Amino acid sequence: MPAFHEAKLGATPIRDLGLTIAGTPLEPLVREVEAELAAAGLRRLRPRFYLSTEWGVPTDTVALAIPFYLARPELTELHAERTGHVEGVRAGDILRYLRHELGHVVCYAYRLHEQREFIDLFGSITQPYLEEYRPEPFSSRFVAHLPGWYAQKHPEEDWAETFAVWLTPGRDWRGEYADRPIALAKLAYCDRTIADVGDREPTLTSDELDEDVAEIGYSLDDFYAGPAPADEPRGLDAALRSIFEALGDPPAETRPATALFAQVERELIANVYRWTGHLPERTRPLLRHLARRADELGLGYAPAREAAAVLALTTFVTALAMTHVLRGTYFP
Repeated sequence: MPAFHEAKLGATPIRDLGLTIAGTPLEPLVREVEAELAAAGLRRLRPRFYLSTEWGVPTDTVALAIPFYLARPELTELHAERTGHVEGVRAGDILRYLRHELGHVVCYAYRLHEQREFIDLFGSITQPYLEEYRPEPFSSRFVAHLPGWYAQKHPEEDWAETFAVWLTPGRDWRGEYADRPIALAKLAYCDRTIADVGDREPTLTSDELDEDVAEIGYSLDDFYAGPAPADEPRGLDAALRSIFEALGDPPAETRPATALFAQVERELIANVYRWTGHLPERTRPLLRHLARRADELGLGYAPAREAAAVLALTTFVTALAMTHVLRGTYFP
């Protein structure tokens, strides 16, 4: 495989990068979930896996899109640097996303969303699909699978998350959700329904692709140009001072607060999203705004107090994130 050079390829059309699933670490993971489908009884379903710009399943198809940047480690790292977050880094993470997307495939292939019981349990998939949603962390009505309490985003995502939990090998979903009757009822429906449709030919077999990597004419630079940063909250200087001034004694030995922000950014973005639902594309601009303000204020921390600094910063950002998720603003 040729070496990847960002400076040379930034202007290259993505379709010319020669990206495929075959021959990459993605290939055995695709084979693994195909085997899981067969073991679960879905032996007649044939999803079509392909590379695109993001995870997804085009409506009313059995085509499953995998982000192109997961096909090569250099592109994965570039994506992390440019966006601050990658949906699926380790093999286990990628398998979780694959199982989730297969839930969409199954839903379309067997038209499950048209069943009365599906609608009663999950809701109608015709409900508006909002990119920003306000989850209720730890709600007993939903399963937990992908980060961000993703089952609460939309009825179709609720089904896909339920299916993913049900499909995961070795997971004791009956025991895990025994004291959560609504979530358990959704899993039981999944179990009965797959047993019923497993040996049937799918009702829908369209595998039309949407934004196939082989047809993407824009470049990596274009792909990462992205929208304008989110609004920067004002009025947080006092909070920043309260964090770092207590951690910067003696002043002569302090490190700049900006170094701490840079050190924790990637993990903090991922964990804030996992536990609050605050989107990475909001958390990264928030962190960078706070880092700029900390720099302008000349804030720092003593190296011996680094663990306390990480804990204080994490708690602070998590509180801001939860406020935004619940209220739609950082200042209620």
